[in-house]
Amino acid sequence: MSNSASLLDRWSSHPVSVLGVSGTRALIGFVGLMFYVSQYSDRGYLFGPDGVFPWKDFLAALDRDGTFSLYALSSSGSWFELVFHVGMLSALAVTLGVGGRPVLVMHWVLLWSVYQRQPLILDGGDNLAYLVIPMLVLTRCYDRISLSRGLTGRWTRRMPEGLRALQAPLHNLGVLAIATQICLVYVTSGLYKVQGKLWQDGTALFYIMRIPEFSLPGVSDLVYGNDLLVFVGTYSTTFFLVYFPLGILVPRLRPWAAVASIGFHVSIGFFMGLTGFALTMVACDLIFLSRPLGESVAFATRTTARIERSLRERLRRPEKDACDTTARGAMENTG
Repeated sequence: MSNSASLLDRWSSHPVSVLGVSGTRALIGFVGLMFYVSQYSDRGYLFGPDGVFPWKDFLAALDRDGTFSLYALSSSGSWFELVFHVGMLSALAVTLGVGGRPVLVMHWVLLWSVYQRQPLILDGGDNLAYLVIPMLVLTRCYDRISLSRGLTGRWTRRMPEGLRALQAPLHNLGVLAIATQICLVYVTSGLYKVQGKLWQDGTALFYIMRIPEFSLPGVSDLVYGNDLLVFVGTYSTTFFLVYFPLGILVPRLRPWAAVASIGFHVSIGFFMGLTGFALTMVACDLIFLSRPLGESVAFATRTTARIERSLRERLRRPEKDACDTTARGAMENTG
């Protein structure tokens, strides 16, 4: 009980992985900025009202999906330029750590808007960014790697005592939510791969690296031309994805699991060209490099197990009471 009480006290008063989530915020902001900059010269063709995605089809897609985009508010070229450049500036501000949570929320809205304007050029990292940025809003992701750290500290000291007391548990809740989301991504991806025949027979990497869009000239052929590399790469990928959460829960394995995950996604960015996706995953992996995070995850796991045991005992208690009543009645009748 003392260990649980100590962990609970730490959970409610000591924010975990502050440096990790600050790195996550900075790198996710950089991925968004990289997206804007890489498409800047073709922005009118890709995202403009007279671009490759016809305006009427764009509005129809928004209505069909039940979503929104700031680009849909007007078909004016000036409005498009304004929203696009404000989005690029907000991504830069998030990267540098300027503006705090309001700018982070604004970045999320603008990033969502530009992604909805041209969904055909996305690489999968956008889906994770959609989910992780709202979780980052709960955290103290501006405490490190931030130009406005001093302003954030002064603003925090001026907060009411009640709100200040909620900062640590909300931060830890956000970190735990990101960790859980990443583990779900890994396990889901791994289990889907296990069901595929090419992953079962160890040849999936051979076919993936031969796809023109995902090949690196002069390098990919060296990999898929080697049977051993293909076999080891295919099976190690599946094994790593499925068992990654177990590595996170074991303190001694946690740094190795985080480093392996970062290396895995750097390889994806290098060999397959999915740079945005790879950097977004690496950004989220940074939170696992903090040791106190593992203690919080372990605490959450033990708390869940304790709740389950408590519910089981409550469900069994009526049955036990009924059995005791029946036994007493039988003894009285016998007497």
